Amino acid sequence: MRYRREEIVVRALEVLDGYGLADLTMRRLGSELGVQPSALYHHFANKQTLLAAMADELLRRAPWPAEGAWVDRVGAICTVLRDQLLAYRDGAELVATVHSFGLGAREPGALLEKALVEGGIGELAPTAVRTLLHFVYGHAVDEQTHLQAAAAGAIDDDPRDGDDFGVGLGIVIAGIQVVRAAAGS
Repeated sequence: MRYRREEIVVRALEVLDGYGLADLTMRRLGSELGVQPSALYHHFANKQTLLAAMADELLRRAPWPAEGAWVDRVGAICTVLRDQLLAYRDGAELVATVHSFGLGAREPGALLEKALVEGGIGELAPTAVRTLLHFVYGHAVDEQTHLQAAAAGAIDDDPRDGDDFGVGLGIVIAGIQVVRAAAGS
């Protein structure tokens, strides 16, 4: 059976969610699709390009906010990003890695930059975007790792308080507002 690129990406996300990033191999994906792993290379030059397409699809599915005051939009974008990363097993690690390697996962950064520029942050927008993304990705990877370790019995710990993310994000956004105000004076 011949598959389209989009169908392979959707199935790869299902495999990711079922088995995790460490067990997402071209061999496993090929087996899940009923094709030889070599058939996947017709659509993807290597596993990294498959992972990039997966990260982009995962992010494409997010309900990104498009309107509102810049500060509210920045907070909403970061919250939607976190929720989307946590919606898939190892989603945070997948997207953070693809972003770090510069292979994809650009949509959240572009949306944040647009909101920050509209908010008057000026030339500091790229640094503010990286800071926000580092916070969201780092927090989500930590949270996801903790949840998975507890679920597997590797650690004996209760789930963490989710309010930690909101408070931390508020601190980062407040810092951006201070820098914005200082640049304006």
